[in-house]
Amino acid sequence: MITYEKHTLSNGLRVIAHQNRDTQLGAFNLMYDVGARDEQADKTGFAHLFEHLMFGGSANIAEYDAVAQRIGAENNAFTNNDITNYYLTFPANQLETAFWLESDRMLQLDFSDRSLEVQRAVVIEEFKQRYLNQPYGDIWLKLRPLAYKKHPYRWATIGKEVSHIENATLEDVKAFFYTHYRPDNAVLCVSGPFEPAHIFALAEKWFGDIPASGRPTRQLPVEPEQLAQRREVVTSDVPVDALYMAFHMPAKGKPGYHATDMLTDVLSRGKSSRLYRRLVKEQGLFSQVNAYITGEQDSGLLLVSGQLVRGVTMADAETAIWNELQRLQNELVPQEELQKNLNQIEASLVFSETQGLNVAMNLAYYTLQGDTEAINSDFEHYRVLTPKDLQTQAQFLFQPQKASILEYHAQA
Repeated sequence: MITYEKHTLSNGLRVIAHQNRDTQLGAFNLMYDVGARDEQADKTGFAHLFEHLMFGGSANIAEYDAVAQRIGAENNAFTNNDITNYYLTFPANQLETAFWLESDRMLQLDFSDRSLEVQRAVVIEEFKQRYLNQPYGDIWLKLRPLAYKKHPYRWATIGKEVSHIENATLEDVKAFFYTHYRPDNAVLCVSGPFEPAHIFALAEKWFGDIPASGRPTRQLPVEPEQLAQRREVVTSDVPVDALYMAFHMPAKGKPGYHATDMLTDVLSRGKSSRLYRRLVKEQGLFSQVNAYITGEQDSGLLLVSGQLVRGVTMADAETAIWNELQRLQNELVPQEELQKNLNQIEASLVFSETQGLNVAMNLAYYTLQGDTEAINSDFEHYRVLTPKDLQTQAQFLFQPQKASILEYHAQA
């Protein structure tokens, strides 16, 4: 059981204190309720660009990383379709420095042409290296617009195209910052050997004067039900053929979400899983094959993907995957197989709870979703699953007309 205390500042910043007396390290996690889904269709990649801009200097701190290194801290950040998250681990005696660092860049970034150009160049290079010039790197640039036609999940976090970042102006950047990077659009969680009252006092001291802007109202288009199979065939300079099959799934926390997640564990968690055992070891069709979920706050995707063994046809590989999916629809998962995967989920959860940063990040995320206490109850949604629940969800998900299929062929 994870214990915590909560407090909300007058400007709307939600603050969570998780006291852990068994460590001399602190973890500081600041999560903003903004991701790629909040971008305009003609200005994508901004949320990710901001992840980089936040390290480019702020009102009173020219070099964030230099200060962090001096106090022995480690920091990083990530952006996805739903959130942007910044985190810092540090010696416990440097707690107030962590507050100073993060509050200053929420107060005001270094809005300068130089900072924008530096970070723009970094993001463009990342776009080219990771997505355009790497084998299979452009998978999400192709698969998302194949699976989504209306919802902004149809573009990847990096953006739809390089030109959107190339054309970003300083005014665009300022508008994005003052809309989304405000205290009432964020959750702060601090974990470590700190008294909650001290955390709340420091939050008031360093964040309390930062003005709120009013949380932006989302009016995202709902993705219509997919009624016909979609397929794209790509030929590219990749080592081997690869296959990607995507199915729309329930949003995080909605009915059916946990059953869908468990189905991917049954399919591909470990070398005793169905896809590995049958399609890699026994039939020799794939060199690797995986099933996983995107786990997004709106309706996400369940993916089955794999790289084919040379000489195996795409048709044979796809048929083999459909056979495994249909097996889940037609046969109940044995209780012992379900229990094995349940045990693995629980073990992973228990291990994650031993690490302060994981706890801080999860507390912030559940709070952002509207239910902090779900951190202690979410596992129960897995524990109560039955073989029939998995079969029912498989029958709902794995329908041919609901599949978006990307065939990736290696050049001859």
